[in-house]
Amino acid sequence: MTLLKVDGLNKHFGGLHAVNSVSFDVKKGDIKAVIGPNGAGKTTLFNLICGGLDADSGAVEFDSQPILGLKPYQIAATGISRTFQNIKMFPGMTALENVMVGLHTKSRAGFWAAMLHLPSTRTEEKTIRARAYALLELLEIAQFADVEASSLAFGQQRAIEFARALASDPTLLLLDEPAAGLNIYETAEVARLITKIQQQGITVLLVEHDMSLVMDISDEIVVLSCGQHIAEGTPSEIQHNEEVIQIYLGE
Repeated sequence: MTLLKVDGLNKHFGGLHAVNSVSFDVKKGDIKAVIGPNGAGKTTLFNLICGGLDADSGAVEFDSQPILGLKPYQIAATGISRTFQNIKMFPGMTALENVMVGLHTKSRAGFWAAMLHLPSTRTEEKTIRARAYALLELLEIAQFADVEASSLAFGQQRAIEFARALASDPTLLLLDEPAAGLNIYETAEVARLITKIQQQGITVLLVEHDMSLVMDISDEIVVLSCGQHIAEGTPSEIQHNEEVIQIYLGE
């Protein structure tokens, strides 16, 4: 079953055609990777899907519903969540509090109820705290719940970022270079956590430069070059694709 459908997506920045008629599908339950050299249009593609940029033309459907043109918060409400290449922790906040921020869409308390600290607000706060802690447990970092997030190692911060993205109960999780800045051991742990997230029934679409990670965990791979879709297939098919080899290694 197709969960995400990208059809003829285009985005120009002046004379640069950053995303050039890109089309592909993501099957429900899969891990699909988008790879390509620097400047291939990978992050621009993510920003178009998530509403951070407006497309010039094309279509994006999520769960058979058109989402192109919606605001980022509206797209998030449909069941899509994402992380970014650069890890961002809220300064002065613990790991648990950073994840609780991701549960804002689940909060129903209004301004006055929160200010007056009404019983309903306190009950909701306990529920949100418990859910955030459960996500830290899922990603095996609950022992750091009360530690300031920005003081933790990069790999642990990446896991917190994953937990925060999962807080909105997404059906599709977009990961933008999850291994960026990580050492070989942290990268292996991130790969394991991504697989664990998939096992929770969440579909994953990721952009990544680490080819070992991509080849190890992906069900399918899309290759972009200069904004264009040039290849798509299983990891084995991509590894043996002559056009892909030429792009990465030259003649």
